[in-house]
Amino acid sequence: MESVARSQSAADPGASASNDKTLIYRQSRWTRLTHWLWAISLFFMLLSGLQIFNARPQLYIGKESGFDYNNTIFAIGAENSDAGPRGYTEIFGHRFDTTGVLGWSGPAGQETSRAFPSWATIPSYYDLGTARVIHFFFAWILITTLMVWFVASTVNGHLRRDLAPRLDDLKRLPQDIVDHAKLKFHHTREYNTLQKMAYGGVLFLLLPLMIITGLAMSPSMNAVLPFLNDLLGGRQTARTIHFTVMVLLVAFFVVHILMILAAGPINELRSIITGWYRTDPPAQDNKPVERSA
Repeated sequence: MESVARSQSAADPGASASNDKTLIYRQSRWTRLTHWLWAISLFFMLLSGLQIFNARPQLYIGKESGFDYNNTIFAIGAENSDAGPRGYTEIFGHRFDTTGVLGWSGPAGQETSRAFPSWATIPSYYDLGTARVIHFFFAWILITTLMVWFVASTVNGHLRRDLAPRLDDLKRLPQDIVDHAKLKFHHTREYNTLQKMAYGGVLFLLLPLMIITGLAMSPSMNAVLPFLNDLLGGRQTARTIHFTVMVLLVAFFVVHILMILAAGPINELRSIITGWYRTDPPAQDNKPVERSA
């Protein structure tokens, strides 16, 4: 995620000064590095995770699952019909035809039964072992980066200074919502209230929850953290929460990209690639100048 530097010199001593007062050094090297590490890790975790999900494309609530239980809340599959094989997605007992995307997909004449299509998984062909290796490799990169970021941000005051919502932020929340609905953006050094809430939700709720549920699903972690499964309501419930968090992270990513496009993609991308960010020009004093007699 992003971070607001205290000053240009503090963020990056090697950054050159600019005569343009609206161009500030907003993102430090460390911020940009962690941002892209998280982005790359989540990308590979998502696509490899969908491959893992294809091995058993159902979600349950509870500690057990199988034909003797009626606790399925989500499923993707294929079934035969008068028109041939059809793909379906079932959510809380409501079934939808998703042929061509979910359940039954592939090139014309070469369709196969698989939950998520080949273009959405890593590897594109079915290989559960490789998918698990990729998934866990990038999961540990994500966890390590997040822990280091949290410690560093606590020590340097970034959490308190830039991400913690203040009373003034909460007072501005209604107007912030209206401005975003009207696609009216203010380019400043500080985050607005919605940004603080969104980034805080991802960093302190969704990512930790994804990590905890991932550990709860790992049989090797049962001996180390035996209480996790009971705490989350069972391995199957943990798997369902894990999948739900993934959906929320994808939703955050989509909204994040839309906001970047609406607010000015060149300025936003320059900020997270080079660190430099163009702010709004300072307000002009339109008060008329009184002339002396």
